[in-house]
Amino acid sequence: MAVIRTRRPWDLPAQDVTPESLYLSRRDWLRWAGFGGLGAVSLLAGCDNSVMAQATTAPAPPETPRRLKDLYPARRNEAYQVDRAITAENLATTYNNFYEFDSSSKLTPARLVEKWPIHPWEVEITGLVGKPLKIEAEALTRRLGVEERVYRFRCVEAWAMTVPWIGFEMRKLIELVEPLGSAKFVRFVSFLDPAHAPGQTNRYFKWPYYEALRMDEAMNPLAMFVTGMYGKPLPKQNGAPLRGIVPWKYGYKSAKSIVRIEFSETRPPTFWNDAAPAEYSFLSNVEPNVPHPRWSQATERILGQEGRVPTRLYNGYAAQVAGLYGG
Repeated sequence: MAVIRTRRPWDLPAQDVTPESLYLSRRDWLRWAGFGGLGAVSLLAGCDNSVMAQATTAPAPPETPRRLKDLYPARRNEAYQVDRAITAENLATTYNNFYEFDSSSKLTPARLVEKWPIHPWEVEITGLVGKPLKIEAEALTRRLGVEERVYRFRCVEAWAMTVPWIGFEMRKLIELVEPLGSAKFVRFVSFLDPAHAPGQTNRYFKWPYYEALRMDEAMNPLAMFVTGMYGKPLPKQNGAPLRGIVPWKYGYKSAKSIVRIEFSETRPPTFWNDAAPAEYSFLSNVEPNVPHPRWSQATERILGQEGRVPTRLYNGYAAQVAGLYGG
């Protein structure tokens, strides 16, 4: 009697398993880039149990400063919900990549950012716009208003979480500065402060961090500028005071601690595409059937949960964004 086996979404074919030689070469690349052995383990493991246990027991983020009590917590927009539990706050605010501060551990940035000054914080909007703007981040937040949305978040390292972000749609800011018809791309530039951010002394990378979106992507209602999470202002290690969130793309497309937003006609370079163009594309949409050259993207591990689950196309937002890419 023949046995017919139905392949499940989380079953990985042999060709998707990372060969040992590639695993080791990834370690060598990271060590050469100045990350060290621990950085390689952290990046590849993505979700080590012992690391997550430490993150879960980390101290809670600081409370909201008095000057911001009128902004946080914000009203939740119930139109933006997901079909899985919200990740524990201590985990989401402690377990993250912030290479400006440390690339060797996801837990270290939360400790290194303590003395980093982020108030006041000026943001400049420039390039192909009719109304260039230079404004303090809190003033911009008050001008455009905030709401809370629960989004999925997916890292290219194949770990994921669910976060109640607070912020405003990118298109609100775009409409405020009135981009010219020739503007086709939006570029986001992060801060540069190696005196407080030791990771920026690593000369392999081109600091400060820089990312970009097509104009139609930035105008999509899902794309947000985020100023808070979990009912509080954004913690420093999560990209305070202003970061992007593009929930259908891998997390590195969501630039942290933005100081400059530029509109251009030609496609600008992006940080990880410059560092490793064969591994990190400009689009970087969540595509379960397109593996990273060194590991599969077919499944993901949700922080705080055991096991793995199938990765969803566009991180579960295909209905809202598939039309941007020809279906």
